[in-house]
Order: sequence, then C-alpha cells, then structure tokens
Amino acid sequence: MTTGTTTTADTIYLGGDIITMDEKYPAADAVAIKDGKILAVGSKADVLKTGGAFTDIVDLGGRTMLPGFIDGHSHFFQAAMIADYANVSAPPVGTASSIAGIIRVLKEHVAKKPLKPGEWLIGYGYDGSALSDGREATRDDFDPYFPDNPMVLVHVSGHGCVLNSAGFKAVGIDANTPTPPGGVTVRKPGSNEPAGLLMENSMFPILLHLPKPSPELLLEHLTTAQQMYASSGYTTVQDAPIEPKVMPLYQKAADEGRFFLDLNGYWESHTFLSTAKPGTDYRTPRANHYRLAGVKIIADGSPQGRTAFFTKPYLTGGPGGEKNWRGTPIVPPEHLNAVVKLAYECGAQVLVHCNGDAAIDMVLDAHQAAGAPEGRRTTVVHSQFVRRDQLDLYAKYEIKPSFFTNHAFFWGDVHVENLGEERAFFLSPMKTARGLGLRMTNHSDFLVTPLDPMFILWTAVNRTSRSGRVIGADERISPLDGLKALTIDGAHQYFEEDRKGSIEAGKLADLVILTANPLKVDAATIKDIKVAETIKGGKTVFKRETPAAASSRAEPELVAAR
Repeated sequence: MTTGTTTTADTIYLGGDIITMDEKYPAADAVAIKDGKILAVGSKADVLKTGGAFTDIVDLGGRTMLPGFIDGHSHFFQAAMIADYANVSAPPVGTASSIAGIIRVLKEHVAKKPLKPGEWLIGYGYDGSALSDGREATRDDFDPYFPDNPMVLVHVSGHGCVLNSAGFKAVGIDANTPTPPGGVTVRKPGSNEPAGLLMENSMFPILLHLPKPSPELLLEHLTTAQQMYASSGYTTVQDAPIEPKVMPLYQKAADEGRFFLDLNGYWESHTFLSTAKPGTDYRTPRANHYRLAGVKIIADGSPQGRTAFFTKPYLTGGPGGEKNWRGTPIVPPEHLNAVVKLAYECGAQVLVHCNGDAAIDMVLDAHQAAGAPEGRRTTVVHSQFVRRDQLDLYAKYEIKPSFFTNHAFFWGDVHVENLGEERAFFLSPMKTARGLGLRMTNHSDFLVTPLDPMFILWTAVNRTSRSGRVIGADERISPLDGLKALTIDGAHQYFEEDRKGSIEAGKLADLVILTANPLKVDAATIKDIKVAETIKGGKTVFKRETPAAASSRAEPELVAAR
C-alpha cells in the first residue's frame, strides 16, 4: 500500500479493477480519498485501515477506476459556443451525408430556432470529403433555401468554411477580393467569383463577423461545456489558442469560481508576440482551476482539407484544383521563429499546430534557432504526418507529440487517396514514438472529432477506417500505452505529473469510473465502454443515470479493521 498520512479517509473505493497508471504499483484493490486528494492506494485490507465511522465505502460493482482523463488538445471554448449551431456533421457524429442532408439539417434547425432576415445561420462539422455528392458544397446549393440569411458552415477541421451568397455579402467578399497569403479561396469555374469554400487565412477573418452570445450567457455556457467534458471522463481540459476577447471572460469565470474542471489556456501567437516582454514570466499559477500555460501557434492547415503543409505534393491536387500542391503554411517562418524565441525567453510553453511534415520542419528549425533549450516540453499538436527522422529529433530535443489517431477512422481512407499508403499508414505513429522513448498524448481536437476518450483509445489500438481498412497496422499500440497518452503522459505534457495523471497517494483525487476494463475487453469493443462517473478533487462532477454503485458506512470488514 502507498499512503500519505494516517488521517481518516472521507471515501474508500473498492470492488472493481483499479488501474493506477503508476508503473511501480500498476493495479490496486482499493483507493482512499481525503480532502480531495488520494490518501492511500493498495490492498483492500490495508486501505480499509484508513476508514472511520463516517467514511463512505463505495463499491465499484465490478467497474473500473482510472485517473481522470487529461485532454491532450481541444478547443474548450467551442464547446461553449455550439448550443446555438446546427450540427451538419457526417455520420457517426451527425446525419448529413450529402448536400441535401445538410440542407435538411439546416431547415430543421431553423424550424426550431427561427431566424429573422439578416441573422446568421451557423452550422458546424461540414466535411466535403464525406459527402456522397463527391464534391464540395457551393453557395448555389444553399441560396434557394436561405436567401435572406447569411450562412456559414464551419469546416470539420476548423480551418475552413462554406458561405452562401448572403454570407459573402455580409463579410464583404466578392470577385474583387484577393486570396490572402496562406489562404485558399475556391472560385467558380471560369470566374473569379467565390464558389463557397474558404480555407485557412481566407476563412479566419470570417470568424470576426459571427455573432457571439452576451458575456453573461457565455459564462453560463462555460458550465455546459464543462459538463460535456466531464461526461467523457475529463478532469483537465485545454483551450488552445484562446481568442483574445475570451481571455478576460475566462479570468472572470475563474474569479467567480465557475470552473470545476482544470483548464489550461494558451495565448494566441499574434497577441502574445505583440504583448509579451522578454524576461517576464507569462505563465500563471493555477487559481480556481484556471491557468495560462503558454502560447499556441497554428503553422499549417488540415490534411483532409488539403491545406496541411507537406514536402511532397498531394496526389489529388489542392482544394481549388491547384496542381503540384503541397499545402500552405499559415504563418511564415519568421513569425514562428519570433514567437518560439520570445516564449522561451518568457518561460512559456509552446504548442504548435502541425499536420504536414514541412510544417514540422519549420518548428524544428525554430526550436534550433532559439538555442534548443532543454526541459521546455514544446508540443507539436497533431504531428500527424511526422517523418521518422523528425521523430528522432523530437527525442533529441525532448519535443512532445500530441497525436490525433481519430483521423485513422474519420479520414484514413481520404488520406490514402490524397497522400498514398506510405504517408497515410504512418499517420500519428504512436508505436514508433513509444519505441523512441517519447512521452506523447492523444487527443480529440474537439469539435473536430468527438470528445470520447474510449473512441480515441480504440482508434489508437485498432487504427480502423470508416471502410474497415487498417491504416498502418505497424503503428497500432497496446491499450495500456494508449491509456498512458490519456492520463499520466497528459499530466507530463502540462508539467503536472507530480499532482495528477496517476492514482498515487498525495495526488489529486481526479478519477474516472468506466463500465468495463479497457485492458481486458476485446480490442474491437473498447469504443463501447462508457464513462459511469467522473470525480474531480474527490467530488463527483458527472454520474451516468444507471443503478448507482452501492454505498455504505458499515461494511463488516471495515468495522473489523478499526
């Protein structure tokens, strides 16, 4: 047994599998909690010795307890925004598998939430690669149905959107609007008129035109967003980068005690570069569950949207029919170099969004140009198509990959078509990275894919695409290694491994209870495991509406042990 004190426990959990993620003691029979921290972990007999007359004894009923899941990367604020948006995602996330299906979903949304002329109609999850039409949607598809409302469908990658004619008019884009550097504006054939799809720097300014709820309503939405994460077993979440206007909102929410999950926030790189001063530490200690941890740079785009930046061309050209297309960087190397250098001077952690190998080269160059300091835990978010030689440099420089194996299911078939098997099968190469000794995370990139950590684990272990094809069998990993990426190695990414990520005495009582043990079920069924309960700091923050675990203050063995 490991124990931090002889203090009497508030709660003891037993009666199920307990996966500690502590390599010294990987399994336990029971866990004792006191004042929001883990008091003792070990055998049932020993842990029961920490009980007292008022200790709650919770029987797991054969279910499985793990450390609370740690979000490797997502966009928390988006979860607070989607309450008023239409879900135009393809199955299994939504129901829109065709352009007609998208129109049907939008009509249903408007029927439930009528719009006045001029009010925005917003959808999320648009994915042209998943449509049975075999093409991207255009403004002409939607104009007959929504002529009086500006419409925007946010691309599933978060790196693009489709507008109708009213939408283009509302944002002031027409045939005379040039495509900005790092942007993609798809034009109508034989014309300079925008067709509908905008990607990367052509799309990002559109976000400034979209309406946002009032600050008061947004504060309420933050609670709803946390409940979404908690229902998936997360106890630590991320927002990277934070929209500049949202930073004061987060601080207000923290000051008012509205956070019950730990939120790690990251500056947007342009704001950081214009604000931060060398030598000033811009990390903030966690207070009321919130902290600013560093800065996030978006270096390239989306592989399924064909805007990720590669050293070799796509096999299928660009989203606008471009030939010999390698994608595009979102920021020039000069910006990346300046932000990385300044962040290191300020002690701020650096996260960089990179999907293509050419973008990853930019990050490695920036790290070297900044002196390649040790211990920074610089994280390359996605690292989807990292090359083997780049992984060697990750290991050399202690750079962390935060992988995205959900792509194997949602877009594995698309990647094979766009990139060929050699590149597609090395997607998020977790097994190779583990073999090099890298500590890595795995994430949902929510809203891009669902939050569900068991689905993330399933994709890492199976790497099965929508069509049933295995996308890189050699990179499948064990369920245990997959869980490390969702727990203890997630804590390591945030410099918090001393206080969370494993079930050890003295650490926070951040825990999740699952309906089954992912180490024991058939690998193909891991995605069917559900979160039964999520516990943050010893307090239940989510409980599925199923028969509750038995609870008693008078278990005979506890009485005998006192």
